[in-house]
Amino acid sequence: MRFVLCALLVVYLAPALAQRVEGYRPEPINQEAALPAPKPIPTEVEIFGLPVNWHAQTTYINQRYPGFNAPYSGANSLSKNPSMSYTWSGTLFLGARLAPNTDIYFNPEVISGVPFSGLVGLGGLSNGEANKAAGSQAKFYSARAFLRQTINQEGEKVFLEDEANQIAQTVSSNRVVVTAGQFSLLDVFDDSRYAKDPRTQFLNWGNLTYLAYDYAADSRGYGWGLAGEWYLDNWVLRAARMTAPKTPNGLAVDWNILNNYGDQIEIERGHVINALPGKVSMLAYRNKMVLARFADATNYVIQNNAQGTQAINNVRTNSQFKTGFGVNAEQAITNDAGVYIRAFRSDGQTETMAFAEADYSIAIGTGINGRSWKRPNDTLGVSIMRNGLSDARKQYLQAGGISFFIGDYAGPTQTITYRPEQIGEIYYNMSVIRNVLVGFNYQHIQNPAYNAARGPVNILSFRIHAEY
Repeated sequence: MRFVLCALLVVYLAPALAQRVEGYRPEPINQEAALPAPKPIPTEVEIFGLPVNWHAQTTYINQRYPGFNAPYSGANSLSKNPSMSYTWSGTLFLGARLAPNTDIYFNPEVISGVPFSGLVGLGGLSNGEANKAAGSQAKFYSARAFLRQTINQEGEKVFLEDEANQIAQTVSSNRVVVTAGQFSLLDVFDDSRYAKDPRTQFLNWGNLTYLAYDYAADSRGYGWGLAGEWYLDNWVLRAARMTAPKTPNGLAVDWNILNNYGDQIEIERGHVINALPGKVSMLAYRNKMVLARFADATNYVIQNNAQGTQAINNVRTNSQFKTGFGVNAEQAITNDAGVYIRAFRSDGQTETMAFAEADYSIAIGTGINGRSWKRPNDTLGVSIMRNGLSDARKQYLQAGGISFFIGDYAGPTQTITYRPEQIGEIYYNMSVIRNVLVGFNYQHIQNPAYNAARGPVNILSFRIHAEY
C-alpha cells in the first residue's frame, strides 16, 4: 500500500520541477521585465524535530525506429522491423537529518516499459532507463537507501542547496563524505554536468557514463556498499567497494562482498579557465566475481559445436578479475555552453559483469543553454560516440558465441565483420510550462552491436519529464 501511495504522489501530486541541468541556471535576461516567480512549495520541513526533505520525479520516454538493412539476424540481434519502445519511471526522494552532519535517504521507485528487442542488439543501448524495465506491468522496488556522514575540516564554507537526496547544508571545502547502504556508483563517481542523467540529458548509455566502465551493480544499476570522498579545495579523491550480482547482469545481489565485489578509485581536479569552470578526472576499477573468460568460452564453442549459444554460461569460474581505466574532462566555453570528453578501456578478457558490451569507448559532446535564442530554460545537446570490442571478445563472437546483449550469429554461412559501433546523438529539451519539460532526441547508430552488415539504425525519441 505504501508503494502505491508513493506512485500516486509521483504521478498526481508532484508538480514536478523544472529541469535541473547542473551548470545551466542562468538569471532572466531582463530582470526588471521578468515576471515574479511563484512561491515554491517547501520541500524541507521538520518532523519530530528532525529536518526532512522530499522530492519526486516522473519520466516517460517513447522511442521508435523504422526498418533498417539487415541481411541476417541472430538470437541477440536488434529487430530489423519497425519497432517501438517505451519506459515510464517515478521516484520519491525522501531524506532526514539525524544529526548536524548525518543524513539518511530512501528512494522508492516504480517503472514499467518494453525495451527494443528485449534489450539486446546494441553496444550503446538507446535508453538509459530501459535496463530497469521488465514489462508493461509496473514494478516497485527500492532504488536507494543509504546513510551519508560528512566530516568537515578547516576550509572555506560551501553551501549545498536543497535538492533530491540533499538536505540544504553548509559544509567545508575540505571535508570527508562517507556514503553507506544502497545506491548507484554513478551517484558518486564520474559526475558530469553535461552528460549524466537520461531523464534530462542524453539518452544513450554511452552518455550515461563511460560505456566500457563495467561498474558493479544489479541489473537495474544499483548496489550495496561503502563509498568515501575526500574533498581538498579543488581536488577530490573517491574510493568505493560495492556488491556484485550473483550472476553477470543479474538482479539478485551477492552479499559476499569480501570475495565478490567491485572496487573503484577516482581522482578529480577542478579548475577555472578565463573565469569558466572545468575539471579533469581519472577513474580505475577492478571487479572480482564468478565470470567467464572469453578464451575459455571460445574453446568451448569450438570443441562442443555450441555455435548460437551463450557458451559463457558453461565456463564461469571463481575469482576472475576485470579491470579498466578512463579519463573524463569537461570545460565551460561560455556562460551558456560547455564541452566534454570521456574515454575508457577495460582489459576485455572476461564477460560483462553488470553494464554494457564494450571494451573501449569514447564520447565527445557539448551542452548548450537556450538563453542566446531567448529560451533560457531550454537545453540542447550534441554528442558522438565510438565503442569497440577486444580481440578476445570478437573471437568468441566470430566462433559463434552469444553474450548477454549482443550476438548476431545466424549460421555457418554468415561471416560477421566486426567494426566499432558509432553513434551520433542530439537532444533538445523545451520547457513548456513551469516544472515540466518536453524533449526530443535523435540517435544514428552505425554498425549496431559492432556488425558492419547491419544498419544503420535511426532512433527517434520523445520524452516528458517532471520533477519537484
